[in-house]
Amino acid sequence: MNNRVICSLLIVGLILLPGLAAAEGPFTQADQLFNQGGLDHYKKAIALYQKAVTENPDSYEANWKSARAFREYGYTAKSQKIEGWKKICAEYGKKGMQYAEKAVTLEPEKPGGHYHYGLSVGIYSDGVSILTALSEGLKNKTQTSFERTYDIDKMYKKGGPILSLGRFWAVLPWPMRDRKKALAYYREYQKTGYFEENMEAHVYIGELLVQLGGEENRSEARKYLEKASTAKNAFFRDQARALLSKMDREQG
Repeated sequence: MNNRVICSLLIVGLILLPGLAAAEGPFTQADQLFNQGGLDHYKKAIALYQKAVTENPDSYEANWKSARAFREYGYTAKSQKIEGWKKICAEYGKKGMQYAEKAVTLEPEKPGGHYHYGLSVGIYSDGVSILTALSEGLKNKTQTSFERTYDIDKMYKKGGPILSLGRFWAVLPWPMRDRKKALAYYREYQKTGYFEENMEAHVYIGELLVQLGGEENRSEARKYLEKASTAKNAFFRDQARALLSKMDREQG
């Protein structure tokens, strides 16, 4: 290959490089960090997503991904029970709600904003308590966000809207709580094909079946909780074991 050909190839390469970098998109690095998981990676991803929002405030993707990252940071802090996790959940859940609301305003027919608004309220509630969240009028907003996601695409995020609606109706305080409605959504989720590998769902359904009472329900609940009691996720593993211990004490 002569020098003229080599020089031509180098020039073409220099011309193409900016285009290739642009083709990766503004979220490539942030998405990679987010997908790696862990508090450190989530925090770095948040900084990049916020930079994208600053550069383009009307970007639907930048806003819903910011909401997702803030919520996931709070969720992970809670799951790992790190020091001050309630304060983190309150702060990060609130920020997630704000970005999700903007995403809904920008693209109301897409599921990302609606879904991550509901999840962010959940994390915020973990930090400030459900009663505080209810006093701030977040019950109807959360219900609407999950129901809207369900209507748009109930299989979004591996059936997340179905499971979330089940959990929503299960954890509300009386008299708003509706365990029959919660169970109906959980049963629907079990048919999606995602249930078997989801230990969080095993704990949620197991817990509800115990609350509903009856030998048949308790027997089914034990099966789910025993499986979850060996989960890799320590948070749900501990929850499952605690519920099993409670069942054993009640039977004894």
